[in-house]
Amino acid sequence: MKKALITLLAVLATASASFAQGYHYVSPHFRGNGSYVEGHYRTNPDRNPYNNWSSTGNYNSFTGQRGHHTPTPGYSGSRGSFRW
Repeated sequence: MKKALITLLAVLATASASFAQGYHYVSPHFRGNGSYVEGHYRTNPDRNPYNNWSSTGNYNSFTGQRGHHTPTPGYSGSRGSFRW
């Protein structure tokens, strides 16, 4: 029981550290259409289009690429809400 609790706490600590960093690793996988996707890092979802690595003004330190995507207008603030 004690060993299971320690393992659970270690998993939770790792998961929370990933969200504190703002990104997480996506394992390699096959899509439903059969295409292969390499493993990569991705920003955590928060519905804010301005803080993604691909957005203009941002930089992806894993790939060395600068953002080039201009987010769609409609984002209404720092709380992650959109006006639909």
